[in-house]
Amino acid sequence: MKKTLFVIGIILLINLITLVLYGIDKRKAKKGNWRIPEKVLLAWSSLGPWGGFAGIKLFHHKTNKKKFTITVPLFMAVHIVICATLIYLNMQ
Repeated sequence: MKKTLFVIGIILLINLITLVLYGIDKRKAKKGNWRIPEKVLLAWSSLGPWGGFAGIKLFHHKTNKKKFTITVPLFMAVHIVICATLIYLNMQ
């Protein structure tokens, strides 16, 4: 049980970091400052897709970039499949 809670905590932390990165990048975009590279945002979104999706929706950031509107939901689907598989294997 402790191991499961630890993993859930790490997943939540990664998603929170991803969300914060989208917020920071949006703020920098509005101010015309140096930006977080897209590959960094996508890398974090691959690890924390729920935070990336929330960042896109909450901050209205990267909504016109197909690279983000397609890959972030795809990352979410991959995470769902991985979690479902792990749950299924633990039930065996």
